[in-house]
Amino acid sequence: MDFDYAKDSKEQRPYEYYLKTYQEIDPKEISERTGFFYDEEKKVFTVVFMGSTYEISFPDYKISHKEDEKGVYPLEEAMNAKIFMVRYLSEKAKTLSSGKFLTYREVPWGEVYFRQFQGRCLMRLAFSYGNKLEAFKKVMTAIGAKPLEQGDCAFELEFMEGFFIRLILWEGDDEFPPSSQILFSDNFAVTFAAEDLAVAGDICINMMKAVERKLS
Repeated sequence: MDFDYAKDSKEQRPYEYYLKTYQEIDPKEISERTGFFYDEEKKVFTVVFMGSTYEISFPDYKISHKEDEKGVYPLEEAMNAKIFMVRYLSEKAKTLSSGKFLTYREVPWGEVYFRQFQGRCLMRLAFSYGNKLEAFKKVMTAIGAKPLEQGDCAFELEFMEGFFIRLILWEGDDEFPPSSQILFSDNFAVTFAAEDLAVAGDICINMMKAVERKLS
């Protein structure tokens, strides 16, 4: 499946850096910190990402999916998703959400990076699906997202175990263009930087487009 992501040194360099860090950590420590199950015999972590189950080997970081109905596996195929996960395994720890959701502006440094997030995620989501609500519903249902009573159409998906994203759309008309909002469970703000949340939004929209192509 074709994903829209850059294949250049801007991503290759951080990938190699975090991969080296990952390979130098005790896998038991990674498991305790992230909550991901580690099979000592097979030397793999089991991870659920965007509704699909993957096995990630240690120390070589080979990723394989377990087949499901979506047939789209960003963690296996997209470099930005691979970097996001290897960073999490190398540096981050699982945190619990209080149940509250935050706008991008409400997370630390979100106001500073909002203009980039707006173009990269909010406008892209709005103009991709703001006038295609049925396609949006079909894609989000295929991903396993939960419908919400917000905006004209909204869904909540589990981006990664315990981390949730809400995507909300308002349909465009003759007078106003479509608009969108993306909300993050508050544990995102504890665990990740504002720039990471923009990457998470990118990964979601890329997967949605890949699933849409597969369904069409």
